[in-house]
Amino acid sequence: MSMPLSMVPEGSEVRVIGFRGGATFVQKLTAMGFVPGSRVTVVRSQRAGPMIVLVRGTQVAIGRGVASKIEVE
Repeated sequence: MSMPLSMVPEGSEVRVIGFRGGATFVQKLTAMGFVPGSRVTVVRSQRAGPMIVLVRGTQVAIGRGVASKIEVE
């Protein structure tokens, strides 16, 4: 069952299945390592501030708005 990355609890590993956004948005995420099929681990997810995720061996900070447009399962 898919959900936005912003809803995934800390410590969970999920798989990227797609994005909700335009071509520029998708290109930016792809450059950061978020590609369909890639594994993402949520390192930190608090109410305030960015989410910290591990994608392709690199920790990345992303805002909740961006995370809400990344579909995972």
